[in-house]
Amino acid sequence: MASPADALPRSLAVPVAARRARIAISVAFAAQGLSYALTLNSLPVLERRHGVGTGQVTLVILGVCLVAAGGTVLADRLAASASGSRGGLVAGLSVLAAALVGVAAAPSFALLVGAFLLYGLGLGLVDASVNMQAVAVQHRYGRSLLAGFHGAWSFGGIAGALLVAALAPRWPADPVVAVILLGTPAAVAAAVLVRRAGWWSGGTVAVAAGTAADGTEAAPVAADGAEPPAPTAEPGLRAVVPWRPVVMLGLVVVAFYIVDSAVSAWSALFLAQDVGAPTHVQPLGYAAYLGTTLLSRVVGDLGVRRVGRAAVVRVGAVLGTVGLLVVMLTHDAWLVVAGFGLVGLGLGVVPPLSFSAAGDVAPGHADAVVARLNYFNYVGVVLGGVAVGAVGSVLTLRAGFVVPAVLVLAVVLVAGVLGSPGGRGPTQPPR
Repeated sequence: MASPADALPRSLAVPVAARRARIAISVAFAAQGLSYALTLNSLPVLERRHGVGTGQVTLVILGVCLVAAGGTVLADRLAASASGSRGGLVAGLSVLAAALVGVAAAPSFALLVGAFLLYGLGLGLVDASVNMQAVAVQHRYGRSLLAGFHGAWSFGGIAGALLVAALAPRWPADPVVAVILLGTPAAVAAAVLVRRAGWWSGGTVAVAAGTAADGTEAAPVAADGAEPPAPTAEPGLRAVVPWRPVVMLGLVVVAFYIVDSAVSAWSALFLAQDVGAPTHVQPLGYAAYLGTTLLSRVVGDLGVRRVGRAAVVRVGAVLGTVGLLVVMLTHDAWLVVAGFGLVGLGLGVVPPLSFSAAGDVAPGHADAVVARLNYFNYVGVVLGGVAVGAVGSVLTLRAGFVVPAVLVLAVVLVAGVLGSPGGRGPTQPPR
């Protein structure tokens, strides 16, 4: 049996509510990508402003990961409440908006750490909730959409990296790192849009008419009279999640985030410290990575429809490994930037296709599966961001990139869990 993303005809009529939700969720992905890139590409400025080094930054990243895992737990709880994952996403975006102000304006390193921990809470809420929303909308459309949603995240990240490259040398860093503040209005706007048009997912559906004339429960309707989205689980039922497929998908996610966190957290510092790139070039490694990640995600859904999730991911893992070898073996700044670009081209499709497969694992409990898979994000972030930073503080960041270069090969070995070469993943009746 085909998975929901492949089984339904493309001519299936999609209600206006679903199309609006698709736009709102795409904006949320883009706002998160923007804030993430603005923050991480400002790390060199924050290091200089607060007089700290790689070791302290590594500990802050570890703290953010731990708090983000707690944010994922909270997102899981909210998804099972009346607010659903839409409420969790609105809350997460609101927390991000406030945290960015704190990161930009913290007058001391202690307050900066506190602001980053708040940022981690918002990050975990958004990571889990936005993917829950995306999976629910993909099920309603009946075809692969997750790569495109994550492409919106990449678009926001590219904009953030380029903004830092263009504005950081010209905008003040004292008393506020002004460029980081650009993420706050974007997060607020996304929260407002999601609140108005996001997809209901999880919890219980509000009933407009109470009970029918014959005493039976009335069918739920949306507040504006549009077709209500189907819940991902029946109210009051405990989510039953098979852990074996979740763990296998988790290994794929961990392998990706080992690389992703290494590139996002350390590429600018690597170009500055190990390569000696000028200031305006330092953010471009991450920008190249995000640019090619966006390209891979734009064409990723089409690739899935042609050859299947597993084949797309296997080819991407090979390209990603080659890109990391280029990064480690060359000392030319522009070749390093190109290497980071090749990494993004190969591995950009891994997380959206993993979450897409997660949506097929447990019929009726997609939100719970997505939340559990999201925990693996932070395992990979810790292994990539913290391990690379730890090795870099003892040796060099160049040596630190050996860690993701070796571990990303695991993606090739376990990619079969995402589905067969024909694009068939774990089965589930269409919603």
